[in-house]
Amino acid sequence: MTPPQTLVSGFAFIILFGAFLLMLPLSNTDGKTLSFIDALFTATSATCVTGLVVVDTGTHFTLFGQIVLLCLIQVGGLGFMTMATLIAFAFKKRISLKDRLILQEALNQGSMEGIVRLIRKVVMFAFIIEGTAAILFALRWSFDMPIGQAIYYGIFHAISLFNNAGFDLFGPISGPFSSFTSYVGDPIVNLVTMFLIISGGLGFIVLSDLFDYKTTKRLSLHSKVVISMTSLLIVLGAIVILVFEFTNTKTLGSMNGWEKFWASLFQSVSPRTAGPNSIDIGAMRQASQFFIIILMFIGASPGSTGGGIKTTTFAILIGAVIAMIRGKEDIVLFRNRLAIDRIFKAVTLTLLALSWVIIITMILTTTEDQLFIKILFETTSAFGTVGLSMGITPELSDIGKLLLCVTMFAGRLGPLTLAYALGPKSERELYRHPEGKITIG
Repeated sequence: MTPPQTLVSGFAFIILFGAFLLMLPLSNTDGKTLSFIDALFTATSATCVTGLVVVDTGTHFTLFGQIVLLCLIQVGGLGFMTMATLIAFAFKKRISLKDRLILQEALNQGSMEGIVRLIRKVVMFAFIIEGTAAILFALRWSFDMPIGQAIYYGIFHAISLFNNAGFDLFGPISGPFSSFTSYVGDPIVNLVTMFLIISGGLGFIVLSDLFDYKTTKRLSLHSKVVISMTSLLIVLGAIVILVFEFTNTKTLGSMNGWEKFWASLFQSVSPRTAGPNSIDIGAMRQASQFFIIILMFIGASPGSTGGGIKTTTFAILIGAVIAMIRGKEDIVLFRNRLAIDRIFKAVTLTLLALSWVIIITMILTTTEDQLFIKILFETTSAFGTVGLSMGITPELSDIGKLLLCVTMFAGRLGPLTLAYALGPKSERELYRHPEGKITIG
């Protein structure tokens, strides 16, 4: 199989195996078998690091079921090939050329050069960041719960948030589907959570660049674009949410100044494809909800644990608009001209993603008895592997759940990867057609 086909089949196998484990009575607190559709949806959401749930994680699943989810999140976030490579390292096995090609596809790299070294850094970054965050969470939550539970909660949420999954266990404490609403004004929980989301969404290429910055004293063009675009979207998102929700008594209106600041910043970071929420998403004004849809569609960055069309794609599109308005032939970012194939790929990826979201939304409007904004929000959240919800996920029909399963799967792997895996093998063209002109605008 080709590398894209290997990735698709590998993720599909993990999802089906995870669904089988979640169906077992051992995984459910009521001692009954979870329906196949609900188990498949939950396993897909965990493996594709989305966070959409049809049953509350903290109250419905036993310790065994929660550990199954945690394993699916870790494997899905880092990639099953990364985990397989880690096992190969442990047994001192050689990484074959085919494995390197698959890793190159999984991490969205342009070449195989340094791919094994990058895998070592990926694993190191993941364990160091998750471990540090788990300790900080455990120390903070030890004031609210027994120390053993605080340690377990710290580990679970550190892995879930770094991998941009958004699963939480606060159901028994704050009520089902409550997420982080109990800690809306807590600076420690907010800072650690946002750090995990941002670091997981930046991508391992950027983390590697930042790690080597003391030695190299330079950042790659990719890292500059990702960091600047991520910062811009977070700041802009926080301002927009604060402005539109400032007087909304159901969200920010009843909070004090600091709580408003933390809540607006938190909800601007969460659409980086993580999914936790500290305020009621369904109670937000439609302007804020629609803006969050845009943020979710953009998503995280290439080579990260997140989804969406990616920040670099959005930056290229913005650069193309600016170049066209200014009458320039080239798209220039940080004094670097972009190759034409990068522009074609960005446009293709955006149109495929937009078409997917539109088609699934249109179908769901006929199968589900819900408002259009809620269906569009849910579909975009699934495609961007975000996990934010306006509360309609448990109410979806079986057809709706299956459609969102496919959407989460496509969002995690990327429309282009799916197209390469399912489409015919590309062949080099032996001739070029004569150039023609059409009128635009």
